[in-house]
Amino acid sequence: MSDGRDRLYAEPLSDVEAFVFDEKVAAVFPDMIRRSVPGYGSVIALTGIIAARYYQPGSRIYDLGCSQGASTLSIARQLKQPATIRAVDNSQAMLDLCSSHDYPSSVDVAFTCADMRDVIVEKASVVVLNYTLQFIPLVERDAMIGRIADGMLPGGVLLLSEKLAMPDDLLTGLHHAFKQANGYSELEVSQKRTALENILVPETAQTHSDRLHKAGFGRVEQWFQCLNFGSFLAIRT
Repeated sequence: MSDGRDRLYAEPLSDVEAFVFDEKVAAVFPDMIRRSVPGYGSVIALTGIIAARYYQPGSRIYDLGCSQGASTLSIARQLKQPATIRAVDNSQAMLDLCSSHDYPSSVDVAFTCADMRDVIVEKASVVVLNYTLQFIPLVERDAMIGRIADGMLPGGVLLLSEKLAMPDDLLTGLHHAFKQANGYSELEVSQKRTALENILVPETAQTHSDRLHKAGFGRVEQWFQCLNFGSFLAIRT
């Protein structure tokens, strides 16, 4: 049984398979993301605070690519009124853990195992995409953000967090150092990078901002950055 420590890439692999969110990843995911994503804890905490600020009574909240429910739980705990959250992930192993949290009784959380590209967003005042758009093929991202915008209420907020493509190697190199400081070896970093190649494809902050404006979000703010990871707040016009 796993002790929760991420050792998936600790031993040399003859064939590094493409990264998938399977049972093995689910078993170590909290440790993996804590040691891999700088600023993750702050982003999750602020996601709940921002969502509570923009939630409109009677509307819906969507957490698309909810994984084990960190953002879902943060939002649920910050809401001061009854609400409905739809937590969506295409990994049943992740969703099972998401559904195991003790959510406030005033918040109805519906768990859906599905590709978030197939989810129809309706009457939403809050939509969360924390570290999930980066796994969608580039050619599909504009359309997906457009569909989300179409299902949002005026004044609603889209919260987007992503790994960012950087103009040079400065922050990327520091991210590498961050992972090593958190106990990952050169081998682990290298093998995971191979596993994620062509699976996680980052874009620049400007590309994200331009896409959000084009989709109908009148105001777009990058409210957080830690090394080569950034978070955006986009308000639906």
